[in-house]
Amino acid sequence: MADILHDCPTDVTAFKEAVCVDAGRVYDSCCDRDCLEDLRCFFSPEVQSYIDQAISVRLRSAEVLNVYINVEPVTFNKGFYSCDLTFFFLLDFDLFMTPNSCPMQIRGISSFNKKVILFGSDGNVKVFSSKVTDCNDGCPSPVRSASNMPKCVVQCVDPVALNARIGKIRDCYENVRSIPQGVSDYIGGDIVTDLQNGQPTIYATLGLFTIVQLIRNVQMLMPVYDFCIPEKQCDVGTDQPCDVFRKIKFPTDDFFPPRPCNLGDEDTGCGCHKPS
Repeated sequence: MADILHDCPTDVTAFKEAVCVDAGRVYDSCCDRDCLEDLRCFFSPEVQSYIDQAISVRLRSAEVLNVYINVEPVTFNKGFYSCDLTFFFLLDFDLFMTPNSCPMQIRGISSFNKKVILFGSDGNVKVFSSKVTDCNDGCPSPVRSASNMPKCVVQCVDPVALNARIGKIRDCYENVRSIPQGVSDYIGGDIVTDLQNGQPTIYATLGLFTIVQLIRNVQMLMPVYDFCIPEKQCDVGTDQPCDVFRKIKFPTDDFFPPRPCNLGDEDTGCGCHKPS
């Protein structure tokens, strides 16, 4: 067993032992940018009644509420998996009822479906764990995983709010899907999904950046150099607000836009930036 040190070792060649760890390995991943044009939005009955009389709309912001993920093996390509992703967005709008009037702030929900095929290797073992849960009759029961299917992980930032417009329904079944209760609760719980062709609704355009990873738990042999004890002490946060403010660097660039440095100038961090 390696000795416990007070600091993280700086000499990375000080190899002590090799240990076997069970960790998630990323077998495959991809990144993507999607411009989601004219996503149909859904609203509560009260908000929909205002949209029926509105003349224009402006998209203020967009937020990813949840992503529902389903992973299935690709039958014709062993080791590959299809990841079906359903994104749910919460959208904030400014709704204008008359020209030159103050806007009404409303909220709606939209969704987007995306499919990605990634390599996740192959494995047919069943996994059992000593971790226990309470069963109905009060006795502990072992947790069992049906198989060691890979896990799909989705990383995304809140979408870029690009555009919104009021348009008439062209297909009454367009983008109509079951919206989970936990999502619909953000706009009151009830959502109008039965609009007929020709009725007005709002279409939004979003820019979405995503990273999708397929991860499988595997046993790996890792080199261990030593135990690492944190050097930094926990901040008790007793500074007064003004003391914290005095420690903030003066935002020079906000007052004086930086100019390119001339040849030979030193970058002092006060109004002159070296070109990259």
